[in-house]
Amino acid sequence: MGDSLGTNSLRFEREGSIAWCVIDRPSARNALTPEMYFGIKRAVGLVNRDPELSALIITGVGDVFAPGGDLGGRSEGDEAVPDGVGRDILPFLTIRDSRAPVIAAVNGICQAGGLLIAMMADIAVVSERATFRVPELLRGIPDATYAAALPAHVGVAVARDLILSARSFDAAEALRLGVISRVVPHDQLRGAAIEAATQILRTAPEARAHTKRMINERYGLIDYQTMFGSLETSAEPREGMAAFMEKRQPSWFPDDLSAGR
Repeated sequence: MGDSLGTNSLRFEREGSIAWCVIDRPSARNALTPEMYFGIKRAVGLVNRDPELSALIITGVGDVFAPGGDLGGRSEGDEAVPDGVGRDILPFLTIRDSRAPVIAAVNGICQAGGLLIAMMADIAVVSERATFRVPELLRGIPDATYAAALPAHVGVAVARDLILSARSFDAAEALRLGVISRVVPHDQLRGAAIEAATQILRTAPEARAHTKRMINERYGLIDYQTMFGSLETSAEPREGMAAFMEKRQPSWFPDDLSAGR
C-alpha cells in the first residue's frame, strides 16, 4: 500500500527522516473512525519498517487534534480495515511500544482516544490553546487504557479526579498535573515537535528501547476483557452514546442536578 494509511482522513507525509501522520477530517472535527485508528497504527508500523525514516509526529488540522472516536458511526466511504483485525484496531499500545520515537503535536482539542494517543507518545508537545478531557464514563465506557495509564502518569488521586469527573482542563493544568510534558506557543508547535523528535534521536536506539520497556511496565494490567465485554453486553454504552447524539443527559443522571461543566 506504500504510504497509504487506508483512509483519506489521514495524511502520511515525509520530511527527511521524520514522518508526519496528519489527522485531517475537518468535516467531522477530526473524530476518529475505526479505519482512522487503524491507519494511525499503520503509520507507526511504516516508520518502524522504513530504514529511511527515524521518527513519527502525529498532529491534527485546524483547532482540533482528535476528540476520540466518531460516536455517530460515520465513515468517509474510502476506508478499509483488513478482515479479522477486530480488537487489534486500537493504536495506543503500538504507539507506546514503538521502537521509532513517536511525538504528539497537539494543536487543539484533545479528548478520549486523542488524549490517549498523546499520552502514549514518547513526548507530547502541546499548543497553549489545547484543551483536554477524559469523557469515556459520560458515554458508559469503562476504558481500560485510561484506568491503567493515567494513574501511572499523574498518580491515583488525580487520575480519579479526571476519569470520574470527566471534566475539561486546559494545557496549563495538563502540564501542572503531568498529563503531558511540554506546552509551547501555538505558532511554535511544529518546530517544537521536530525539536522533540531530534532530541530523542540523539539517544542510543537499543538502550532507549530497553528503557522504554521498563518504563511501560509501570502501566500494569490493561484489562481489555472487561472493557470490550462491557461494550458488547452493557446497556450503558448504548445509552451514553444515544444521549450524546441527542444532546441530552443520560438516563443515569439525577433529574434534580445541573450537569455543569
